[in-house]
Amino acid sequence: MQGSQQQQAYDRGITIFSPDGRLYQVEYAREAVKRGTASIGVRTKDGVVLAVDKRIRSPLMERSSVEKIHKADDHIGIASAGHVADARQLIDFARRQAQINQVRYDEPIGVETLTKSVTDHIQQYTQVGGARPFGVALIIAGIADGEPRLYETDPSGTPYEWKALAVGADRGDIREYLEEHYDEEMTLDEGVGLALAALASVNDDQLSPEGIGVATISVDDERFHELSDEEKEEHLEANDILASEDDADDEDESDADEE
Repeated sequence: MQGSQQQQAYDRGITIFSPDGRLYQVEYAREAVKRGTASIGVRTKDGVVLAVDKRIRSPLMERSSVEKIHKADDHIGIASAGHVADARQLIDFARRQAQINQVRYDEPIGVETLTKSVTDHIQQYTQVGGARPFGVALIIAGIADGEPRLYETDPSGTPYEWKALAVGADRGDIREYLEEHYDEEMTLDEGVGLALAALASVNDDQLSPEGIGVATISVDDERFHELSDEEKEEHLEANDILASEDDADDEDESDADEE
């Protein structure tokens, strides 16, 4: 009982540490991320892959309006999990930073530089009164100096670099799958297959092209490319995880504000 009262005394203010050094509002923001559908990033020798679960809450909703993968710059893509509105604010910030860098230095922004700019912005909301942390995690993927780079942003404002990662629902199970099957020498197409197989592993080993989003950035052209439904279907068939029409029509409902 005493521990509960102590937590209540500290969890209402983002600027106040608890006696054991915790910021409860940041921890609550991490819980909000877990409520969002999964997003996956995979780094290969040929480029980077982003794959997301785009389950929708009603067949009346336009699928194209569910955006979880975004182009931040020609050579950088971002996937999100958590509160959609928070993600859009951070992605708009990232796009502005990319444009400012291009105008100021006449060169594309580095993936690490952009990630740290975003996390610096996130961190400010962990120490300012009257505000709350962003309830979203981002996967920032791109090519820098011919090398694939893959980063995660946390609601605390901490950047992490990964070879492969997952954020959102079922993160632990997907990470275990990636750890078991990841190979640093795989091609970009194999990276797409791994990301989709990892996503299917928590979705009854079946996915529909309309229910997922996939984007790649290749080392060869350093251009963001979002796969069409036809391209996604080819990859799903190649990996034997394409859902039948009956299964595709029976998608799980998800929270409208958390994707």
